[in-house]
This record gives sequence, C-alpha cells and structure tokens, in this order.
Amino acid sequence: MATSTNTSPKPARILIINPNTSESMTRALEPLLNNTLLTSSSSSSTTTTTTQITYFTSPSPGIPSINSPADATASTSICLPHILPLLNDYDAFLVACYSQHPLVSELQKAACVAIENGRRKYVTGIFEASVLSSLALLQGTHSSFGIVSTGKVWEEALSEGVVTFLGGGSSSSNRFAGVETTGLNATDLHDLPAEQVNEKMKEATKRLLRRGKSPLGPVNAICLGCAGMAGLDEVVRQACVEELGLELGARVHIVDGVKAGVGILMGLVNAGF
Repeated sequence: MATSTNTSPKPARILIINPNTSESMTRALEPLLNNTLLTSSSSSSTTTTTTQITYFTSPSPGIPSINSPADATASTSICLPHILPLLNDYDAFLVACYSQHPLVSELQKAACVAIENGRRKYVTGIFEASVLSSLALLQGTHSSFGIVSTGKVWEEALSEGVVTFLGGGSSSSNRFAGVETTGLNATDLHDLPAEQVNEKMKEATKRLLRRGKSPLGPVNAICLGCAGMAGLDEVVRQACVEELGLELGARVHIVDGVKAGVGILMGLVNAGF
C-alpha cells in the first residue's frame, strides 16, 4: 500500500520593491496585502505557510516621487545595485511603480542566470500585472479596460507602454480604452486632504468610463495606475456607481496592480514554470 509523507512546502519568497524613497508609501502596501492575501505581518515582512513578503524601499538620496519616465530610469540606477545582491534570497520580485519601469527588465535579465538549486526567479511590475489581469477579466469581445493614473505625463507614457507590452496592433491592445489622470503626483495621494484626492480620483474615473461609449465597448476593468493609490479602490467604485448606476457600476472590475502582481508571482513560483 502506498504511503505519503506530509512535508511543509517552502514558502514563496517575494520582494516588493518601492523604487522611490517614500517609506510611507511602502507601509501603505502592507495592510493592502495583509487584508487580501496574507494572515500575519511584521514591520518589514509578512509570512504565511505558502508566502513570505518582504518590502524594499529605495535608499536615500533617491527619487522621492516617480513622476515621469525619466524619474523611473533614474530610480533604476539607484536601486539596482542594492537589489542584485539579494537575488538568491528571494524567488520573485515585484516592482511597485506603475510604469514600464526599467528595473523590471533589468531584474528579468539578472533572474535568467540566478537559478538557485533549480528554482527559477520571477519578476514583474505592477503595470504589467494589472494589464494582464484586466484582459483576463474583460467580458466578451466588445469590452475594454483603462487606467486611472496621476500626472498628465503618464497619459502618453502609459498608453505607449500598453501598446508596447501587448504588441502594437494586436487585438489585445485594441481593447485598451486609454488613460485618464488626476493631476496629482504619487506623494499627493498621501499628503493632500482625502476629500481632494477622492474628488480628483472620481473625476478621472468618470472620464474614463465615458470612453466606453466608443466602438471599444464599455470599460469593464479599471487599473489603479499608481502604487500610491492602494486603498482607493472604493473611491473608484463609488465613481462607477455614480456614473453608470448601481447595477452596471458594481460590475466594473477595479484592478490593483500590487495585489495582481503578488497573485501572479505566487502562481508562477508555485507552478515552477
């Protein structure tokens, strides 16, 4: 008769990387993951039987708020030397900056050669994770997804990023409704009065939903286009209900890239693809 032995699986070790110097922004990510994916936490890491989350914040002097692609590039040169020595300490890495952040590709290249005892290393960014998750959530062939982000510079940068990531002219990129912005930067989301932030978020969300009246079809998924928007999903939901009514507004998927990224990385580590 066959017998089996119960052995505890080795936890998937995931490093969440905040490439700006804002410790408050990093701390804001912890309850987001604790409340949705995990069960216990400490000031620097969170662990369950299957997942261990650790947080990294850019050292100072660094970029306090990444408000443009140029800031993202600068933050890569600052953070990369500190992260490369950590490659063998983790199974997966999530870059928590909503952009086509160069740190993602740099770490992916390094991860290709950093296989530890047969275990691969996985890397993604919250931008890429949210786009993939949104596509998986779209209903039918006549629906679309879009992004609510911060400063106006991200309208063009993220629109180009989606097309590049999905492949220009692909049917998937044709389901992208576009980007609407709040006019705030990442630190404003934490520093300004909540009423002001919420109003700006609602205005941008409603503008994005109105794009759903185009041939792309209704906007069925909205990506929170900044790591600093953690916890603002309910504000976006309120805007959806105000714009579309209770029934249709409740159907819109609101995608947080941090949660999406951790979920994707957990799946990759556990599957060993």
